[in-house]
This record gives sequence, structure tokens and C-alpha cells, in this order.
Amino acid sequence: MSIGNSRKISTKKLDEILESYEYKKSNLIAILQKVQEEYRYLPEDAIIYIGTKIEGLSPATVFGVATFYAQFSLEPKGKFEIKVCDGTACHVRGSMPVLNAIRNKLDLKEGQLTSDNGLFSLETVSCLGACGLAPVVVINGKVYPQMTSDAISIVLDTLLKEEEE
Repeated sequence: MSIGNSRKISTKKLDEILESYEYKKSNLIAILQKVQEEYRYLPEDAIIYIGTKIEGLSPATVFGVATFYAQFSLEPKGKFEIKVCDGTACHVRGSMPVLNAIRNKLDLKEGQLTSDNGLFSLETVSCLGACGLAPVVVINGKVYPQMTSDAISIVLDTLLKEEEE
């Protein structure tokens, strides 16, 4: 199994997470959520480790769960997770130019989800439930309504500047 860009994981940290969920396979989704919170994705080594530590599971089963649910990522996510809505209202009101502005600003190639510096991840979503505010962008849970290409560029510049300080 070769997935994502695996990086060094802490088995001590994984054991702490597993222990907090009593090594129960019924807690697998919560365990995976906690691991993803820790690493910003699910490293291959963590999936294998979890699959060998929880009785009744295998690495293949853990991988199956991790790939079934859209909330999990097998690729590293950036510090800033950007979600661009492309639901009907957002699309009609110009979400694609906003998405393209983000890609250009972050120098993301076609199919590339995370910026080279590891700061930003970009994904499109079908709906963010804020149609009246379209087009909408959400960055780390913060909603940016009525986005334009120019406005998102200012938001990204601000985040980059804060990172440098």
C-alpha cells in the first residue's frame, strides 16, 4: 500500500490517541479524526500502525475506512485549508474565477492540492450551505462571503503576511 506522502510519525502520539479511545475498533473514525487533526492528513505509517494495534482490524480495513469518508485525506493538507464552493448559486455568481485566482496566486498546477510551501490546501466542494452569500470561500472554518478574484487575493496576501511575522 503506497498512499500520500508519508512522513515520520510518533508511535508514542499514536498510542496516546489509541489509548484515549480504548483501542476499540468501534472508535476507529474518531481515532482517524484525531490522527488527521495531529498530522493534517492520515500518514500511511499511521494507518498501518492503527491497523496492527486494534484487535479485529487490519491496515487494509483502516485504509478502506479512510478512503470511504470524504473528510479524510491521504495527502498532506496545508496549514490553511481553503474550500471553494462550486454549488449552483456560487458557480453562477462566479466561483470559478475565484478558484482560478487562488490557483494562480498559490502557483498550484492542475491536480495539485497543496502549495509547495505546505501552507495552503485547496479543494472545491459541492455546497457550503451559504447560497445567499455566494460565491463563498471558507478558510479554516472562517467564511468569506461574496468573494471576487481581487478580494481573495487580498485575503491570501494577508494570510501570507501574518505567516511571515
